Amino acid sequence: MQPITIQIKRLQDIDPPAYGSEGSSGMDIRAAVEADVVLGPGEIKLIPTGLAIAIPAGYEAQIRPRSGLALKHGIGMVNSPGTIDSDYRGEIGVIMVNWGKQPFTISRGDRIAQMIISRVFRARLTEVEALEETERGDGGFGHTGVR
Repeated sequence: MQPITIQIKRLQDIDPPAYGSEGSSGMDIRAAVEADVVLGPGEIKLIPTGLAIAIPAGYEAQIRPRSGLALKHGIGMVNSPGTIDSDYRGEIGVIMVNWGKQPFTISRGDRIAQMIISRVFRARLTEVEALEETERGDGGFGHTGVR
């Protein structure tokens, strides 16, 4: 697999994104908070990362929650995945939520999310009078049941 080059600018003294293992799809990104941030049950807060990136045209960065934080503490992201477009040059922020029952503390340098780089395909929309029929049709929202 040939890696692509992503330019990164550290806005604060924080470790850059890094893959946790050879087979990792996402790079861990860290909290760049000045002081501990307590995320109470049901609370939503924007957590800075101290990073800005330049993604080549035709790619995006997806910011996703970390499964361990979700399972162990009920911590996730409100807009999952978050999208970083190729023309955005501002600081990456992570909109975190505490779905758990206990307050959760985020400290400087904590691994709070993961970043995946993906190809993007632009679509050309064509308006039509009718869509091709399928067996499923317009069934959605659990129409096939649970089992």
